[in-house]
Amino acid sequence: MTDEGHIAALDGDCQIRSDDGWMRRALEEAELAGSRDEVPVGAVVVRDGTVVGSAGNTMEGRQDPTAHAEMQAIRQASSATGSQRLAGSDLYVTLEPCAMCAGALVLARIERVVFGAYDPKAGACGSLRNVAQDHRLNHWCTVVGGVLEEECSEVLRGFFARLRRGKRDAQP
Repeated sequence: MTDEGHIAALDGDCQIRSDDGWMRRALEEAELAGSRDEVPVGAVVVRDGTVVGSAGNTMEGRQDPTAHAEMQAIRQASSATGSQRLAGSDLYVTLEPCAMCAGALVLARIERVVFGAYDPKAGACGSLRNVAQDHRLNHWCTVVGGVLEEECSEVLRGFFARLRRGKRDAQP
């Protein structure tokens, strides 16, 4: 192996550790959302190693179908940076973005989308469709899926199991 190959391998290793760390931050947002009886999805926007936006789902509390974690984090990041264009930023989210959120990622010019759990029913970053990498659009994002997948999936499974259990307990 050449020195250059060794450096590339080390850089990739550092990126994996970094992705895990930011995903853990998104998991914290997801758990906060779950504690508010929201579907536990969390998102973090990172630029130059700094969080510029972070949020969990707030759809129930706001009664707003667009209040997904990704949308909220993008709004915060745009406000923090003073720009709707978030070029050079990465978004970490615990669940694969839906079509609406993937479209917003493209419009915001997010560089990389890193998600935890795959969403075979609504995922628009590779599972059901791939809006984020549709080369017919004027921007596309690098997509990395499955980061801390089991942990992200478990937060969702636990939430929906409690929800089903609560509904069963409430029935006469």
